[in-house]
Amino acid sequence: MGVLEVPAPSYQDEEINLLDEAFARFLEQEIAPDYEDFVTAGSVSREAWKKTGDGGFLCPAIPEAYGGAGGTFAHEAAIIHRLGVDGFDHFGIALHSAIVAPYILHYGSEDQKKRWLPGLVSGDLVGAIAMTEPGAGSDLQGVKTTARKDGNHYVINGSKTFITNGQLANLIIVVAKTDPAQGAKGISLFVVETEHVEGFKRGRNLDKLGLKGNDTSELFFEDVRVPADALIGAEEGRGFYQLMEQLPQERLLVACQAMAAIERALKVTLDYVKERKAFGKSILDFQNTQFKLAEVKTEATIGRVFVNDCIQRHIEGKLDSVTASMAKYWTTDLQCKVMDECLQLHGGYGYMNEYPIARLYADARVQRIYAGTNEIMKVLIARSL
Repeated sequence: MGVLEVPAPSYQDEEINLLDEAFARFLEQEIAPDYEDFVTAGSVSREAWKKTGDGGFLCPAIPEAYGGAGGTFAHEAAIIHRLGVDGFDHFGIALHSAIVAPYILHYGSEDQKKRWLPGLVSGDLVGAIAMTEPGAGSDLQGVKTTARKDGNHYVINGSKTFITNGQLANLIIVVAKTDPAQGAKGISLFVVETEHVEGFKRGRNLDKLGLKGNDTSELFFEDVRVPADALIGAEEGRGFYQLMEQLPQERLLVACQAMAAIERALKVTLDYVKERKAFGKSILDFQNTQFKLAEVKTEATIGRVFVNDCIQRHIEGKLDSVTASMAKYWTTDLQCKVMDECLQLHGGYGYMNEYPIARLYADARVQRIYAGTNEIMKVLIARSL
């Protein structure tokens, strides 16, 4: 048991435990020595991505036929949890493995799966998904990027922003309008292999409040020609439905990240208040500290049990969009609340970047925004009432 003392869920079998232990060793030996350099540089290196693929820690849920380990979302959740509790949140593995790869796995043709999935598993390909635009965020129907059929090619024009893994990604799923007059029915998804096209440009690596080691970029498509078989799915106009079907997993992924960060914040704060002295006794000896941490541990335990249940439902194919929205909004709101309480218990030191809680505080804020804002989550939940 960890700091929350929640019993292991039923899906966490010996195989999951072995994966977790192996990944923890890998992070300590292969990623930790250079991690702060990645944060300073604003991007994890390609070498680190390749090492992670070689170690078998990318796309663990991809079937063996396409180079993966043939696992489930339980394996993805173990990777996400270890990244968070050990403080490697800036490594964009989760999006690559649990968001980008599944679109190809679930909707791609057999040829597309064989062409792209092995590279995502090995780390030769780094994945990103280009949804958000300067004028379209949570409202995906508002995208302006177009993909016009031209013979046996599509020509893509438009711009995207806030794209995670944007500086390094060489396989990008692009959300575009194939029929702008059809609204949601006119949206399609395309795979753009950036090394094989002209007209694709990356903008600057955006200067963010937090998650500074995870490259986030503007992307520009100027008459980018891709072959017709870059379209994901058998026909145009299926993109919006593909996005909607995969959003529950994306939102659950965010909830998993939130809970891992909460657990780490509680641990580092407990360590601090046990050691730090004031008025002749440790900070933990003050009743206010005890009460605050009691509240945090209680709410974090509730969150962990809920997220574990959501993971189990998802593995069984029973996680609905409403429950995933509940998990995303509630855990990320809790994450920001916990970071604020834990930083306060650090006093002035909590405001210093040399203390982990400062980074955890800054990294938390975006969780309530991406994968659909928490306000959008509440709208979706309200529709079920």
